[in-house]
Amino acid sequence: MHKRVFIIHGWDGTPVHGWFPWLKNKLEKQGFEVIAPQMPEASAPRIYNWVPKLSEVVGVADEQTYFVGHSMGCQTIVRYLETLPANVNVGGAVFVAGFLSKLTLDENEDHETANHWLNAPLDLIKIKSHLPKSIAIFSDDDPYVPMDNQNVFRDVLGSEIIIEHEKKHFSGDEGTIELPAALNALLKISS
Repeated sequence: MHKRVFIIHGWDGTPVHGWFPWLKNKLEKQGFEVIAPQMPEASAPRIYNWVPKLSEVVGVADEQTYFVGHSMGCQTIVRYLETLPANVNVGGAVFVAGFLSKLTLDENEDHETANHWLNAPLDLIKIKSHLPKSIAIFSDDDPYVPMDNQNVFRDVLGSEIIIEHEKKHFSGDEGTIELPAALNALLKISS
């Protein structure tokens, strides 16, 4: 059985932008099978089409299944894990700029989409039961994801927390085209 990694981009994202192609290439060189799907309607992500898309792409999840999510991709991964049967565990997940409790948006940004995700209930205890290892990476100057999001990842999901400095939202538009912290985190939880 070989290890599979699913890289899930965020809101308004694409798997061929930013640090995703770099990470995919680095992981493939390490022998992982890497799948980075284009999520549906990325400019207006919704639980009802992103979670089923991830489920379809993954097929049968097992302990050789790993996830790396960015921003809304992290929400998608935890909501996908919530749908798994009680006896199924994945290998682990790396969450980059993940938010489960708060998001900071300007008044002219899409609050409806943010609220769609933030106001939908999450069974974090059930999610943790499927997730033996996780690492959550935050930036100390992220304009969208407040630092206190780390509390839920650490205290409820048991994630190891990594704080990067001045990486903003880890997006390609801001210049993040490589993310060694994500590579190292995935290698750590999969070894």
